[in-house]
Amino acid sequence: MQKKLIKVHPSDNVAVALVNLEVGDVVDFEGETINIISFTKAKHKVALTSFQKGDRITMYGVLVGKANYTIEKGDVLTTDNVKHESEKVYKKTGNIGWTAPNIDKWKDRTFLGYEREDGQVGTANVWLFFPLVFCENRNIEILKEVFEKELLKQKVSSHQLLLRSLVNSDNGTSNEDEKSTSEKVFDNIEVRFITHPGGCGGIRQDSESLAKLLAGYVNNPNVAGATVLSLGCQNLQINIFKDALKAINPTSKKPVLIFEQQQMGTVDEMLSAIVKESFEAIKNANNIIRKPAPLSKLNVGLECGGSDGFSGISANPTLGYTSDLLVALKGTAILSEFPELCGVEQELVNRCVDEEDAIKFLSLMQAFEKSVVDAGSGFDMNPSPGNIKDGLITDAMKSAGAAKKGGTSPVVNVLDYGEYIKKPGLNLLCTPGNDVESTTAMVGSGANIVLFTTGLGTPTGNPITPVIKVSSNSELAAKMSDIIDVDTGAVIRGEKSIEEMAEVLLEYIIDVASGTIKSKAMLLDQNDFIPWKRGVSL
Repeated sequence: MQKKLIKVHPSDNVAVALVNLEVGDVVDFEGETINIISFTKAKHKVALTSFQKGDRITMYGVLVGKANYTIEKGDVLTTDNVKHESEKVYKKTGNIGWTAPNIDKWKDRTFLGYEREDGQVGTANVWLFFPLVFCENRNIEILKEVFEKELLKQKVSSHQLLLRSLVNSDNGTSNEDEKSTSEKVFDNIEVRFITHPGGCGGIRQDSESLAKLLAGYVNNPNVAGATVLSLGCQNLQINIFKDALKAINPTSKKPVLIFEQQQMGTVDEMLSAIVKESFEAIKNANNIIRKPAPLSKLNVGLECGGSDGFSGISANPTLGYTSDLLVALKGTAILSEFPELCGVEQELVNRCVDEEDAIKFLSLMQAFEKSVVDAGSGFDMNPSPGNIKDGLITDAMKSAGAAKKGGTSPVVNVLDYGEYIKKPGLNLLCTPGNDVESTTAMVGSGANIVLFTTGLGTPTGNPITPVIKVSSNSELAAKMSDIIDVDTGAVIRGEKSIEEMAEVLLEYIIDVASGTIKSKAMLLDQNDFIPWKRGVSL
């Protein structure tokens, strides 16, 4: 018989509905009888006790809200009867011990990666084109068309053939011989292209922040080298970019070709030079081949987007245990999205190995929250309409589930936006909760794989790093099978434990990191890149 309710933490006073519950349903739960008094959709929360106005509501063992007015036992929690509330944290109050998971099964496993001279190992081998300023976006787009057509030998896509047939009024028929296939010129190198709206205008700090991010992309182990376009007069000067790259990796020997339009004459002259020099560099980078590397060389970014009421029960804890396995193997995990750590600060502060990192984490969180409040908003505005519709009704509730992606391992370092990972283990990185801004930032900090949980579905990908989508429920995995890689719905049904699901995920990670499987975002050529301007973004 399928369970109807689940309580995440022993001290919780609410439970999550695993199925739709009708008015009048009687649920036997943990030795008590719960009479359902409001229709409750699956993923939403049911009161396990009666609340009076101002009473604390706890989930995941932490404060996630307070009652706006009387809520009866068996009633559903909504944005009307519950308001966001989280504990205030001022300092580290102790240390949280960690029992590492058993890694005997994994300690000798390897993946096939691309070794770099600085000791990093890539899960991909990318030659990256990007501009220092938006004025060069058009030239990047021209280069993208030129290189993709010639290096991938792309034929006409099926969608283009469909439109052609409609224009020609032949009822949607198409020439099967012309359908999309790719015959690559090079086997060991991919070309990727980034455009962005930054590099000039705004404030100088925006350009400096963008320089750090772009330098991080060049230093990422998935990148073999880069072609960089500059106009010449912009805020993000070439020397600022070079200084940012040197700050991350002073001894880097990675090839970086830089072209400045105002020094080169016509667009045609510049593009001709870029094509010639870049082609030679790409040809050399193609000589780099995959070799076995230990799992300690994996730098995994942990992300969630389009979350639902099951995300914090199935998908996010699966990522958390996977993160713990990789940390135990001396690998690296990155937990970001600071607005979605609201309410769990005390646990994270107490997990910081060094007092200095605990102080830095609280300082970054407080400064971030203040900037949001000063703009007339607040962290309580973080849950999206989709989140709320699927049961995440307060930011603290959403955050408590989102934080499960970070597992239970110690926090070895706290990084501000644009800082590059320095230590193996769990790192906290200051980013907004916005899916693409956060993913973009983690890759700029060195992530060579991104694990991305979703309950509602989102296509997000990245230009240089494989993004693996993990669904919280099987309905989504079936409905949007073209974007979901791993389905954790078996956890909701009680068919697999979190530990078993994490092992399935880790095997998939190894396959993607080795290039034997392409993630769905890679197959869709979903290459999203959005820098954070450090203004208000939740």
